[in-house]
Amino acid sequence: MEQYGTIIYIVLLFGLLYFLMIRPQQQRQKKHQEMIRGLKVNDSVVTAGGILGTVVKVKEDTLILRVADGVRIEVLKTAIGQVRESAPEEEEKE
Repeated sequence: MEQYGTIIYIVLLFGLLYFLMIRPQQQRQKKHQEMIRGLKVNDSVVTAGGILGTVVKVKEDTLILRVADGVRIEVLKTAIGQVRESAPEEEEKE
């Protein structure tokens, strides 16, 4: 009888681990993939390294970002940390 209690305890621990750690990570990863798929030209983004830029061109696995006047860099799509609400140039014009 004690064997069943141990097995149930282990199953409950794995269930708790799944709902507290694995499932939330999967949801965050899914949201990040949706954000990456939704990127388009003129989106203002922040890379995982903290570089601010505006999307100039979308390629299959990479993006060309304009980080300053005449300065463009190519970054992996997976390096995009977040999409900002509006481009800095738009904020300055208002």
